[in-house]
Amino acid sequence: MKIAGIEPTDFHNLYGIARNCQVQCEACPVTWEVTVSRRWMRNSLIYLLIVVAVITVFFLFFDNGPLKDAREIPISEVVELAENPGNERILIEVQEDDLTIRVGATTYVSRKEPGSSIVELLDQVGATGNVSIEVQDSGSGLGSIIGLLINFLPLILFGGILLFMMRQAQGSSNQAMGFGRSRARMFVGTKATVTFFDVAGAPEAKQELEEVVEFLKYPERFVALGARIPRGVLLVGPPGTGKTLLAKAVAGEAGVPFFSISGSEFVEMFVGVGASRVRDLFEQAKRHGPSIIFVDEIDAVGRHRGAGLGGGHDEREQTLNQILVEMDGFESNTNVIVIAATNRPDILDPALLRPGRFDRRVTLDSPDIRGRTAILDVHAKGKPLADDVDLQNLAQQTPGFSGADLANLINEAAILAARRNKKVVGQDEMLEAIDRLIAGPARKSKLISQHEKEVTAFHESGHAIVGYFMPHADKVHKISIVARGRMGGYTRYLPDEERTLQTKNQFEAMIATAMGGRVAEQLVFDEITTGASNDIEKATQIARAMVTQFGMSDKLGPRLFGKREEMVFLGKDLGEHRDYGPRTEELIDSEVDRLLQAGREQAERIINEQRVHLNAISSFLIEHETIDGKQMVEIVEGRDPLVSLVPDPEPASGSDESEETETPSSSSETEEPGDRGHPPDIRDANPQLGLD
Repeated sequence: MKIAGIEPTDFHNLYGIARNCQVQCEACPVTWEVTVSRRWMRNSLIYLLIVVAVITVFFLFFDNGPLKDAREIPISEVVELAENPGNERILIEVQEDDLTIRVGATTYVSRKEPGSSIVELLDQVGATGNVSIEVQDSGSGLGSIIGLLINFLPLILFGGILLFMMRQAQGSSNQAMGFGRSRARMFVGTKATVTFFDVAGAPEAKQELEEVVEFLKYPERFVALGARIPRGVLLVGPPGTGKTLLAKAVAGEAGVPFFSISGSEFVEMFVGVGASRVRDLFEQAKRHGPSIIFVDEIDAVGRHRGAGLGGGHDEREQTLNQILVEMDGFESNTNVIVIAATNRPDILDPALLRPGRFDRRVTLDSPDIRGRTAILDVHAKGKPLADDVDLQNLAQQTPGFSGADLANLINEAAILAARRNKKVVGQDEMLEAIDRLIAGPARKSKLISQHEKEVTAFHESGHAIVGYFMPHADKVHKISIVARGRMGGYTRYLPDEERTLQTKNQFEAMIATAMGGRVAEQLVFDEITTGASNDIEKATQIARAMVTQFGMSDKLGPRLFGKREEMVFLGKDLGEHRDYGPRTEELIDSEVDRLLQAGREQAERIINEQRVHLNAISSFLIEHETIDGKQMVEIVEGRDPLVSLVPDPEPASGSDESEETETPSSSSETEEPGDRGHPPDIRDANPQLGLD
């Protein structure tokens, strides 16, 4: 029998692991069973003694058995009864100094003087004629001992309660003394709940961590070439890209003790506690080495010292200093590997990031179309999917989605299928789940007037018409006037190909497309509504980024204006330092205004030229509320869009809505809300444009 690489002769080591780590998980069954069984037996014994003592005291002081109704009389009355027995015979039972007198159905109890004989006493008065005397056994030595214990029972009960209270106080003191011990969970079991087969969409990151596992399993391959094991691996990337999942896969396949802890568990209000926990954690890891330590969200304790970000914190800095010493101090350790995860590498201390501590930095980003397909395939395993489900098509429609988003997509689709009482998950549920994740659930119960419905339809049609006729704009994928979240309607775009670079023409097309909704409202209804507020905000962000970040202004040239402080993987700006004067600021504003005005003029020209198509698409939206890209093309080309609603006879498993939402054969990232592949200013450059 072998457990996690431990031979039968080393079970005392496994027991030592159990005593040291105090872990309670299914990966360490010995620890769980030993700890729980001992605690249960100790508590059960204490409670059993208390219950027995209470019952004994009750029967001792409140229950006298069959003599509880007997009347106690003095010895003189016993003599009088013996002298005048009447017609009834008297039975006297003698047990040491206790007398039980039975006269017919009446029972009396009495006591004689110690050392005297009841027989001699009755002989002296001549009252032995109608009296029978029985001397009963006083009991064996065991009975005497039991009687003695019963006499001392209150003292024993008090001592037991005192002992119980002392043990509880001792446990509290042990907890206080163990305040500085590490709270890391250790996994050494044989059951791997997550393996590298469950990780998809990040082949490079997977390869880096697979090498770490191979080094632990087969170190001779690397040592023969003079290679040394990496001391640390830092996983960086946006939330939901699989950093913790990769760490779980390492824990499942490493075959060595794996310690998992969060960075926030080191930090306490008392100075020195965090450093003590770091020392204890590394001592445990060395004792069970070779081993792996995983620190999740290491930015909670690894912030730059003295940077002022988050304020000065002596406890956090002492903890960080201890981590630096343990990872690569005077005593170097080659049998402990540290894996850490963060989405804020920009605030980590440089001493923590240098080689010798974190030798490898693995960056995880949002997956491309192949990665999204592989991730969808992993999460779709074990779920009953309909024949019309096309994972490749779903991957094309979800650019910018992280691994967590795609897992949530599959789960939401399964919930929708269960809500509709279906046995399998179909393409309809998948497409609805995409819309729910992007814009929220549909609010079909929201009451809107006919006028607002028409305004929304023309607004979204304006976006679609400008996007369709702009040469460098992305293709229109779907238009809807069904309210979702805070949006009254939206228009989704999908590019023709996967891309990470944006051109000036594409940015100008985005601005013109964003202005299309406002221009359509003004031309049709001769009024302006608040529905274009989000469009104006996004268009302004794009124009300002073109001028100040990307050098796309002919007047200002290729120069960066303003030094921005941002959260790299979280897409938030902390502030901007302006390194230019008032005159340059006026030029920047004039260039931004020029780009916005040019986009508005382009949108107005296209809508005036395509007014017939604008009216046709709006009428279809008012009647059907949703239109896909294929139907919009048919309207523009003069064909009947309702023909696409009829399923083809060949694919028997096809459904109406799945045919209705076909996408281009090749796709790339769209600039939808939450698209994490672009810089913060332009990642929402071409969003689900619609009414807020």
